[in-house]
Amino acid sequence: MPSNKKLLILPGDGIGPEVMAQVRRVIDWMDRRRSVGFGLEEGLVGGAAIDGEGVPISDATMDKAMTADAVLLGAVGGPKWDNLPFAQKPERGLLRLRKEMVLFANLRPALCFDALVDASTLKPELVAGLDIMIVRELTGGIYFGEPRGIEMLPDGTRRGINTQVYTTPEIQRVARVAFDLAKKRGNRLCSVEKANVMESGVLWREEVTKLHAAEYPEVELSHMYADNCAMQLVRNPKQFDVIVTDNLFGDILSDAAAMLTGSLGMLPSASLGATDASGRRAALYEPVHGTAPDIAGQNKANPLATLLSFAMMLRYSFDLAEDAELIEQAVQDVLAAGKRTGDIAKPGQATVSTSQMGDAILAALDKRAA
Repeated sequence: MPSNKKLLILPGDGIGPEVMAQVRRVIDWMDRRRSVGFGLEEGLVGGAAIDGEGVPISDATMDKAMTADAVLLGAVGGPKWDNLPFAQKPERGLLRLRKEMVLFANLRPALCFDALVDASTLKPELVAGLDIMIVRELTGGIYFGEPRGIEMLPDGTRRGINTQVYTTPEIQRVARVAFDLAKKRGNRLCSVEKANVMESGVLWREEVTKLHAAEYPEVELSHMYADNCAMQLVRNPKQFDVIVTDNLFGDILSDAAAMLTGSLGMLPSASLGATDASGRRAALYEPVHGTAPDIAGQNKANPLATLLSFAMMLRYSFDLAEDAELIEQAVQDVLAAGKRTGDIAKPGQATVSTSQMGDAILAALDKRAA
């Protein structure tokens, strides 16, 4: 692949720079061994950008993100910046990226690695082989609907207001992403809402059903209420392949599904925009975990979620499924060999450092590529 594919790296705060350093090592390995090269740029975001440039993300970095083929982000935030005004907090940098890049579809896989089955709080037979993809609508719904706010009532009490609102185009565009993913996986899609008590849920169900009939009749479509879906994720998670749902329910259900795997620190994510006329799709990839300020700078962080986010980037932004699978297989190999950072180690089990985990991944890649 020619190296004109533009990748913007935003290490961010806390453990972000440490885990991203291991991704850079894998990127260099792929350039040497797989002839997969990128035009790399790096920028500041979050607290690092506040300290270095005075804002959570600069206009110059936003310009780079808007023209990049993909953005890979570490993590943002930390106690150092907790007392800043809301509009100036590190997280506003991430929110600006999502908003201006119009990243409306958040992909959160819940994949239980064989070597980590015992780390889940569910019975092994329920989670062994688990492989779910949750597609969450990211730019609409109750988090963005108007009117919103807190108002004083005549009797001196207060009322909080948030509005759940969706339009046909918003529902259809995220449903298309989910249908397309289902076609490449198990060909099953479960659409989740609360059509029994919410008009926005009725609209969601109707629009997904119409899209299914018009464009994706070959995909097996089912519908489920969000509360039942939460129960079913705990009762029988392997019944699901791809789940598509709104912003609020997706926020809740994806975290519930993440914990089925036993480690939030192992999970990647992707946030995708629309495909333009040239076929390019705006995309941001990041690990689900946070900045972990308690271990930042100590070479203890787990880099695997960020590496798996890079693998998602190879698959969804650059159509390099074989290279993505190579990284995922290397992660499986390293875990099977008993390599553990502190977050995924059993009590008394020996642990490796961030850089040692990177060493192990590179050795596994060498062995796979031999």
